[in-house]
Amino acid sequence: MPMNTPPAGVLWWLHKLQAMAWLLVGQDARARRIFDAMLQRWPGDAYALASRAHLAAQAGQRPAAVADLQALLQGHPQAGASHWFNLAFLLEELDRLDEAEAAFREAVAQDPKLDRAWYGLGLTLLRLGRHDDAVVALKKNTELQPMSPYGWVQLARVHMKRHDPQAAMKVIRHLKGFEPKVAEQLQRETGLQV
Repeated sequence: MPMNTPPAGVLWWLHKLQAMAWLLVGQDARARRIFDAMLQRWPGDAYALASRAHLAAQAGQRPAAVADLQALLQGHPQAGASHWFNLAFLLEELDRLDEAEAAFREAVAQDPKLDRAWYGLGLTLLRLGRHDDAVVALKKNTELQPMSPYGWVQLARVHMKRHDPQAAMKVIRHLKGFEPKVAEQLQRETGLQV
């Protein structure tokens, strides 16, 4: 090997720094070409796959982003709950709900405090018509984010789908304590007077 050829570790870092520089100046296409080159040289590289997936998702290329995230998580299943969440989010957007549920569940298994994954799981289960399971996920979200109205709103809606107006009224009463406008909106939406 010639003396001027850097070891793979140094070369990898040079690629990464170059990609980061292109991203910093808004040259996503150039950064993507570097990630492509990294994956040709180091197939399955977690950083390059995650970065390329992020760029694809930002560009609205959800199937490409899903493919990169699936490759990342197949090669590195413990890569992190945030990668599982990102995959689940994209799958849910693509109406691949069973796969989205599995990915959200893996995200919360790896990080039980990942509130947005519990919320996404709740929404996915709601879309699947599994209202009782959605309640469990949304309650977990509201435990982790008690002052965020999003989980509470979905929880009230799922209670209405379950034909449980008393539980929905309880949620609306709770929301009145810190999000009165949201509570009023839910009252109009549900027809419930609290």
